[in-house]
Amino acid sequence: MTSSTPPPKDRGIPEATVARLPVYLRALQSLTERGIPTISSEDLAATTGVNSAKLRKDLSHLGSYGTRGVGYDVEYLVYQVSRELGLTQDWCVAIIGAGNLGRALANYGGFGSRGFRIAALLDADPDVVGLGVAGLTVRHTDILEDVVVDEGVSIGVIATPAAAAQGVCDRFVRAGVTSVLNFAPVVLNVPPTVDVRKVDLSIELQILAFHAQRKADGNRLGLLDG
Repeated sequence: MTSSTPPPKDRGIPEATVARLPVYLRALQSLTERGIPTISSEDLAATTGVNSAKLRKDLSHLGSYGTRGVGYDVEYLVYQVSRELGLTQDWCVAIIGAGNLGRALANYGGFGSRGFRIAALLDADPDVVGLGVAGLTVRHTDILEDVVVDEGVSIGVIATPAAAAQGVCDRFVRAGVTSVLNFAPVVLNVPPTVDVRKVDLSIELQILAFHAQRKADGNRLGLLDG
């Protein structure tokens, strides 16, 4: 779904706003699927769990201000947010690591509808290379650089053990990949021109455990006070 529309000029959108745009997009796409043509800022804010004033300010960075008494045109707002996120063209993704996590990512069907094409799945284990996963044949990491060039890979996903992650990242960078999603439990060292997003599932679980513990402590105190 490549578009001939040129990318918007950098308008200095705050990082916090950028982080909320995918949340807005997911809610808007759900509205589109339900056939809802317009939505007020208050209702969209309630759907996304964001303060309505903050939401209006976020969307104003995109040049979208809604219409008084009508709200936002959902379909057009989907386009605006998608354009800002760079989703009006397809992005090719290569996943390194064909273990349980890598296979789960390759099998996830939601990437295609959001502008991402899983172009390759690679692994260093000869027992895994050659297996079929989600319509892909697992290839050996020895040809990582060739795959990046041949497939036009823009985003590299690292789903390897921690010990292998930095080496894989270095190879991605040398091959010209400047966007990396890292699932390995390690901090990667990259040049300032490379963007890395880290997803640490164990940290997320620990944060949830913290909140669960706080709720449990509050319940115990409530019982004691009662």
